[in-house]
Amino acid sequence: MRLAASEKTRKDGQKMNRFELTIPRAAGVALLTLAIGHVAAAQSRQVPAPAQSQPVVVHSAHIHTVGAGTFEPGYVAFAGGLITHVGRGAAPEIADARVIDGSGLHVYPGLIGSDTRLGLVETGAVDVTHDHTEHGDLKPEVRSIVAVNPDSDLIPVTRANGILSAMVFPSGGLVSGRPALIRLDGWTWEQMAIDGNAGLLINWPRVTPVTSRWMNRSAFKQEKEIRENLAEIDRVFDDALAYVEGRANDPTVRTDLRYEAMRPVLDGDRPVFVRAASAAQIESAVAWAVRRGFSIVIVGGAQSSRVLPLLKKHDVPVIVGGLHRMPAARHIRYDEPFTLPAELYEAGVRFAIASGSGPAHERNLNHNAATAAAYGLPKDIALRAVTLAPAEIFGQADRLGSIEVGKAATLIVTTGDPLEIVTDTLLAFIDGRAIDLGSRHKTLYAKYREKYRQLGVDGQAVKTEPAPRRVGER
Repeated sequence: MRLAASEKTRKDGQKMNRFELTIPRAAGVALLTLAIGHVAAAQSRQVPAPAQSQPVVVHSAHIHTVGAGTFEPGYVAFAGGLITHVGRGAAPEIADARVIDGSGLHVYPGLIGSDTRLGLVETGAVDVTHDHTEHGDLKPEVRSIVAVNPDSDLIPVTRANGILSAMVFPSGGLVSGRPALIRLDGWTWEQMAIDGNAGLLINWPRVTPVTSRWMNRSAFKQEKEIRENLAEIDRVFDDALAYVEGRANDPTVRTDLRYEAMRPVLDGDRPVFVRAASAAQIESAVAWAVRRGFSIVIVGGAQSSRVLPLLKKHDVPVIVGGLHRMPAARHIRYDEPFTLPAELYEAGVRFAIASGSGPAHERNLNHNAATAAAYGLPKDIALRAVTLAPAEIFGQADRLGSIEVGKAATLIVTTGDPLEIVTDTLLAFIDGRAIDLGSRHKTLYAKYREKYRQLGVDGQAVKTEPAPRRVGER
């Protein structure tokens, strides 16, 4: 509160001078300075990789192609960012190649995070590091790609666990904007973009009134809001179609960036991603998409197992929003989140698995897929759900998700199955570029190991682990 006079009387009758009045302001400045310092300190130290300069051959390894089985032993070679050879047995001789002996090691396609805010959020408790939500309910013109921070410290942490690509979604409002598929390396968002305009995200409104104790609005008011929200979604699409038709008939019609942003969806070139959890929301969204002739992808889909015939009939894919969560209600089986992927698979519904966590925990994507495998999903399908399946859903199967000739050389070399928590990722390549797998986590681990070494208790108070295996090269 601003004061007109230099003094003010406190409740105890004493005078409060100008210096005392400015203490809250000074404290605010100090807090802001700390927040800015925190943001600056959260920038990644890893240097983006240069373009691939020589062919690379990995031989004598277990090559898990995902799309065409496993070659044991096998080889993979890549040059110019693309896979040139893959097969079983001895690797071909390639001039001037960097040759990596993969004996006892495993090669997999890079994993894909299907529902993330990587690069849009750095620290959950610091609002100034959030850049995923714009004001307003209808924001189709918003592009999440331009807000991605290439220097985010969370990207190397995620990358170190074998996740090399991610779909980044905006949030907020009814129509949040346009998600983007990114590679997790690059100096700028332009270099990171694989598809900067991957579709359009709608947050589907509730379609039934809430009767819980915390709800302070009547069922009548809720139903009115539901009708208004659904009508608002229809209105923005009707207006966009009218605009496109108007521009086609009269080029002098003024350009509207909001509606121009919706063209790829209206033309059928990109899907509508619909964030929906309940069975009623999913039914409503699918009915809307069928009526309007749009291709949609359900994001979240917590209760999608209750509408399997509908999803199968209309070939609607589901991005399962993480398995490590509680059931939605006390009467639901404790393992319903864990068995959902298996139920989708058995019903023939296309799906991918997301981490369901914030950006700081996107690295746990592998372990969500592992939980699905532990609860009935075949292990090869669990791996596919974080590699080739999301690539197919995002329209990038010709580039990502499997190890095949002609595809991007985006792959990892590991000590074992990436779904196992004990597996280490030793090497990673994105478009053939050798990626720095260092991270803040690894730096702090080394720092505090050194602390205990200096204290003379390393190996006593702290359990010593064997050094990571080095990858042989020739």
